[in-house]
Amino acid sequence: MSYAPFDWIDDDARRRADAGLVRTLRPRAAETELLDLAGNDYLGLSRDPEVTAAAAAAARTWGAGATGSRLVTGSTELHAALERELAAFCGFEAALVFSSGYAANLAALTALTGHDSLIVSDAGNHASIVDGCRLSRAATAVVPHADPEAVRKALRAHGGRALAVTDSVFSVDGDAAPLGVMAGVCREAGAPLVVDDAHGLGVLGEGGRGALAAAGLAGGEGIVATLTLSKSLGSQGGAVLGPARVVRHLVNTARTFIFDTGLAPAAVGGALGALRLLRREPERAARVRDVAVELHGRLVAAGLTAVRPDAAVVSVRAPSAESAVRWAADCRAAGLAVGCFRPPSVPDGISRLRLTARADLTQEQIATAVDTILATTPLSVG
Repeated sequence: MSYAPFDWIDDDARRRADAGLVRTLRPRAAETELLDLAGNDYLGLSRDPEVTAAAAAAARTWGAGATGSRLVTGSTELHAALERELAAFCGFEAALVFSSGYAANLAALTALTGHDSLIVSDAGNHASIVDGCRLSRAATAVVPHADPEAVRKALRAHGGRALAVTDSVFSVDGDAAPLGVMAGVCREAGAPLVVDDAHGLGVLGEGGRGALAAAGLAGGEGIVATLTLSKSLGSQGGAVLGPARVVRHLVNTARTFIFDTGLAPAAVGGALGALRLLRREPERAARVRDVAVELHGRLVAAGLTAVRPDAAVVSVRAPSAESAVRWAADCRAAGLAVGCFRPPSVPDGISRLRLTARADLTQEQIATAVDTILATTPLSVG
C-alpha cells in the first residue's frame, strides 16, 4: 500500500470546487485604482497621514515587534496609554489590548466560563465567538438570531453560572442586536452580557463610542465588550473592555493574552493615533452611517434586495454562491472591490455581496459604486 497521508485534501478541494466555494488569496498592490467597498476601513483612517505617522513613530521608538508576551517584555507605555484611552472613550473602567479581535473574543469567552457554566450565543455570531465557545469547554446553547426571549429561556433552563454573548452589529447583514433588551434579560438571570462591538466602534454612539454607549450600557457592572482595532481605527489588534476586576482576571487567566506575543508597537501607535483623531473629528461616525443608508437606498430603489444597515455594512442578496462570486468578480473587473459572503461564512446559507461604507467616500464615488453594482447584476436578481 502506498503512503499518501494528504490525499483527502484533494478530495476536499474537489468538493469545494463542485460547490463553488473555492477561496483564493489575492495580494493587493500598495496603490490601486479600485474603488474599495470590500475592506473594513470604515472611517478612512488606515492611510490617514496622522495615523500612519503615529504608527511609524511608534516603530522607531519601540521597535518593529513587541519582543515577547505582554507579561514578559511585550507591554510598553504605549500599550498602557491605548488601554487607558480606549476605556475612557468607550465608557468602561478598564481595557486590555490583544494581538487581534479574534484573540480578544477567545480570551473573554474562555476566561469567563468553565466546565459547569453555560454560554448562550446568537446564531449569527462571528466565527471568533463560535470558536471561543468551543474552546471554553462550557456548555453552549445557540439561540435564534436576535431573539432575547430565547436567551431568557436558555438562561432560566440552566440556572447556574452563565453568560450571553452577541455581536453588536452582525457582520453578514449589518443588522444590530437588541442590546437593551438583552442586557435586561441578563440582569434578570444574574448573568454577564459579552458584546463584540467590532462593527460598532467608530460608527455607532456619540462620536463613534460604540453600540454599548449608544444603548446606555457602557460601563455597566455586568457588561463586557470586545472589539477590534482593524476596522474603524484602521490598524490591527483587539481589546476587551469591562470592569477592572474582569480585566485583572483576564491578565491572569486568558491564554490568548498570557501566551501570545504582544501587539506590535506600530499597530498600537496607529490605533492610538486614529482614536485621538476620531475624538477630534466625531462627525466621521455620522458620515459613515449616512453613506451606508444612501448606498442601501439607491440599491433598493433600483430593485435589489438589501438589508437596511444599522451601521456601516450593506448586504445585497445574490441568488447563489456561484452567482455571488461571479457578481463580485464582474464588479472588480469594472473597478469596484466588494465583499462576497457565501457558505460556510453565512449561517443561513444565503450568499451576498457585502458592501462596507466609508466616511471618506465622495458623492461621485457612491454613485459610481451603485452604477457598477447595477450594471453587473446577474440576470436572475431583481
